[in-house]
Amino acid sequence: MKPLILFDGDCNLCDASVQFILKRDQGYYDFASLQGTIGQQMIQKHRLSTDLNSVVVIEQGVPYVKSDAALRITKHLNSAWPLLSVFRWMPRPLRDFVYDFIAKHRHEWFGQKQQCLLPDLKTRARFHD
Repeated sequence: MKPLILFDGDCNLCDASVQFILKRDQGYYDFASLQGTIGQQMIQKHRLSTDLNSVVVIEQGVPYVKSDAALRITKHLNSAWPLLSVFRWMPRPLRDFVYDFIAKHRHEWFGQKQQCLLPDLKTRARFHD
């Protein structure tokens, strides 16, 4: 199974992030919303918090959250994006503090989705409910 990114399906910032990844990951990731059936199953399977305020990457059966997930994603993007993985060496509490601050304000700053974008058939195959 391909690595799976779980994202907040109601968040404009999260949607923009998914669109950004789709253009740069050469098909490496699949996607599911945290609110959907697969997202909820993965939360339960990996015993993640039900009030999770983070993107989640599940790769080889291991869940990554917050800054670990974000940095893991950049590792598989084209261009210079993998260079951001150098921030892994920054202490996780500091990275997660910045991540949590943005996550806390994302709806306020970027809004929430009123409707979903309908991707083409090839892209749609990478999304799971």
